[in-house]
Amino acid sequence: MELFDQQAQIETDTERPLAERMRPRRLADLFGQEAVTGPGSLVRHAIENDRIFSMILWGPPGCGKTTLARIIAFETESHFVHFSAVLSGVKQIREVIDEAKKQRQFQRKRTILFVDEIHRFNKAQQDAFLHHVESGLITLIGATTENPSFEVISPLLSRCRVITLNLLSDEALGQVVDRALADVPAGLGGLGLALADEARRHLVNIASGDARSILGSLEVAATLTLAEPPPVEGGLRSITLAHVEKALQKKALLYDKQGDEHFNLISAFHKSLRGSDPDAALYWLARMIEAGEDALYVARRMVRFASEDVGNADPFALRIALGAMESFRFLGHPEGDLALAQAAVYLATAPKSNGVYRAWNAARKLVHEKGALPVPLHIRNAPTTLMKDLCYGKDYRYAHDYKDGYAVQEYLPEAIAGSLFYFPTERGYEKMIAGRLAKWREIKAKKKG
Repeated sequence: MELFDQQAQIETDTERPLAERMRPRRLADLFGQEAVTGPGSLVRHAIENDRIFSMILWGPPGCGKTTLARIIAFETESHFVHFSAVLSGVKQIREVIDEAKKQRQFQRKRTILFVDEIHRFNKAQQDAFLHHVESGLITLIGATTENPSFEVISPLLSRCRVITLNLLSDEALGQVVDRALADVPAGLGGLGLALADEARRHLVNIASGDARSILGSLEVAATLTLAEPPPVEGGLRSITLAHVEKALQKKALLYDKQGDEHFNLISAFHKSLRGSDPDAALYWLARMIEAGEDALYVARRMVRFASEDVGNADPFALRIALGAMESFRFLGHPEGDLALAQAAVYLATAPKSNGVYRAWNAARKLVHEKGALPVPLHIRNAPTTLMKDLCYGKDYRYAHDYKDGYAVQEYLPEAIAGSLFYFPTERGYEKMIAGRLAKWREIKAKKKG
């Protein structure tokens, strides 16, 4: 029966998805999270010294949360229990606690309770194992894609360290693919396959930092390749871009995040926004997002655009751009894409002004030309008697004591007194600013005259 069981296990293993078969068992095989697991890191130190602590792993899908929890249990020879917050309740928690007591008493083993999607636990479920985490009977490792500050009760959160995992970089995804192609017992290493460069780039772009996603796509593409006749001359079968596109049901777009096309598209997007063309802006935004561009990079460019090209013509534009960036951070793809699209349309249709941009450049230029000019005495701070004796703050006019809250006095150093940098346009809200500023400058000019 043992021989039959062993054969059955082998067959079962080969039927498991490639992503599951390639799940690393040691830290050395975990790619892309060096900040958390690299030399000198808190987690590595805890593993190497067998001083595991309760933690909550917070990060996007496919970044390695479950894998890291399993590695910790394997490396420390702990009893590992995988617990689903979706499918399990308080009854199952009690069973885990009873088993943990047996493991400690009879096997002298620590129990690591891994709770997947811990943010889905209600307060009663979280309370059920709070005491046992505190007593050390179980070491809790929770995994969540949601901010634990909002989703995990404070008493439990205070007993755990929050470990933040990030999306895998393109380089890390490439390492994941290479390992799967080379691994014979668990991966695709014994199938005589090679991956074309353009197919590799497309896999990486579409995966968006998700290791599980890229391995799933690679497995389907490999299956399609193996279904075709082998090369006449023998040798390796090539997984081509066509195989990957068919596996993903998504056509590769001409794009290179580090090359000319990257800069061409972001330039087209920026100029479409500046040219007040929302339709073109949406098109170029879609081109970048669908090709796998870093959405937060696009969001940062829109934040910059809100100050550079819209400015005070519509001060609300900056809040819209920042809100879109935060919304994407919270939602990710594809839900967060709509927030970026909303911001792009708003920025494209907003009144435009580069007045602040020009004013800032002019002020910086003068600083470089004139150097560190002294602050006028009347606007210096005078917290001590000595400073007051030196005339710091003398004759300063407190604006609120004057009509309309405006006091005529010079705020620039004497060497550049009267310099003007900001010239608002007559567009949008800046038209109101222009009228107000013109009135103040007229009063100041008459006073000086």
